[in-house]
Amino acid sequence: MENKKKMCFGVIIGTRAFFNSELARDVRSHLLKTLTEQGYDYVILPEDATPTGSSSIETREDGLKCAKLFREHRDRIDGIIVSLPNFGFEIGIINAISGADLNVPILVQACDDENDKVDLDSRRDAFCGKISVCNNLYQYGIPFTDTTLHTYSIYSDLLIKDINRFAAVCRVVNGLRHARIGAIGVRPAGFQTVRASEKILQASGITVVPVDLSEILGAARNIEDTDAELLQKMEEVKKYATVPDEYSGKLMLQAKFGVAVERWMKDNEVNAVAIQCWDSLEQNYGCAACVTMSMLGDKLIPAACEVDIAGAISMYALTLASKRASALLDWNNNFAEDRNKCVCTHCGNFPKSFIQNDIKLGTLGVLGRTLGKINTFGAVYGKVKAGEFTFFRISTDDTKGCIKSYLGTGEITDEPYGMDGCIAVTKVDNLQTMMKYICKNGFEHHVAMVRTDVKDILEEAIESYLGWNLYVHE
Repeated sequence: MENKKKMCFGVIIGTRAFFNSELARDVRSHLLKTLTEQGYDYVILPEDATPTGSSSIETREDGLKCAKLFREHRDRIDGIIVSLPNFGFEIGIINAISGADLNVPILVQACDDENDKVDLDSRRDAFCGKISVCNNLYQYGIPFTDTTLHTYSIYSDLLIKDINRFAAVCRVVNGLRHARIGAIGVRPAGFQTVRASEKILQASGITVVPVDLSEILGAARNIEDTDAELLQKMEEVKKYATVPDEYSGKLMLQAKFGVAVERWMKDNEVNAVAIQCWDSLEQNYGCAACVTMSMLGDKLIPAACEVDIAGAISMYALTLASKRASALLDWNNNFAEDRNKCVCTHCGNFPKSFIQNDIKLGTLGVLGRTLGKINTFGAVYGKVKAGEFTFFRISTDDTKGCIKSYLGTGEITDEPYGMDGCIAVTKVDNLQTMMKYICKNGFEHHVAMVRTDVKDILEEAIESYLGWNLYVHE
């Protein structure tokens, strides 16, 4: 899903000359300690680089020193954290950020005053100073992220919460700005709904990497039966899901397809993939793509059905935000008894960790009736366990020349439903309003989901940094 290196933040401590520099030293020490304990790396000026002895940015010249340091570590820095122990000096801070020109997310944190300690040695005035820093960022057109509260103690638990939330925002923004999305095969003719504009996506830094399905199938057929990677993949599949005896003869064919897909993705440095799963694969190769897609998802490599490129990106955004497996589902069946409920399903592509139950492999119900069950083996059968979820969808709107999206949260219930494949019975408040929005605004029937609440993370990433049109459902 992402680079294995530690996430790294550029750190700026702001101060002003007539405030007690000991306050800045204390904030620097605790902030860096917190970052280390949470598993993050950082880049900061040495303590002796500025007059306060705390590496605090106090003058324009200090800001230029910091900008130079950040530029030298451009390839390491994923985001910038600005902490204000006191009012700070916005000129130094804005020169550090604008001079570095990193185009990464920025978090602005400011410290509480203690109202019984507002003498000249103890007062901070960071409540006011934060407004000045944010005003300068606004003037320069530099987007930033705010903290949970306007100010709080550097020793507050909110610091860890805000840093981890900010790290997730950085993953989403930086991940999507440099995403490579595989498109294996051509979009099925019967699914015009999933058409997407590569040029509009590229304007946001998202590259689509296409390959003809015949190349993948040719690579799969050329894998020797004794190939070590193939034999390992077959064992992985058997451990991953129950394989019915009557389809055990298809296991090697299925595994060869999986190995071919993964090799191509690795060679092309692809972060997520959309696969032509309907119905050329079944007719010309003899199995379904579902278990391959499911297993990729469990490795945090989202895989979307029907060459739904925008769907794959939607899944990738959720996975970046949560570091969990996402799934692509149809908004599929109503509940007449409760209009806030909907059955969300797909033939059989859900990752096992998304289902959170044991799974077995079977055949595609609809295609199996026309192409023969034996040619459609590989679908995952599973009922999704109850719990919260976030849903998200992007779409490229060629008429308006933009990326549009919607976002919300809901609940998966334990209610049974008599269909094969992957089933999730969902409940979303004001679902009928959501459905009207989807239909009126030309969204696809597919939606991406992840089993946790990351709504605020995606909302911040999209509205503050990516600039896509976003509807947040309440």
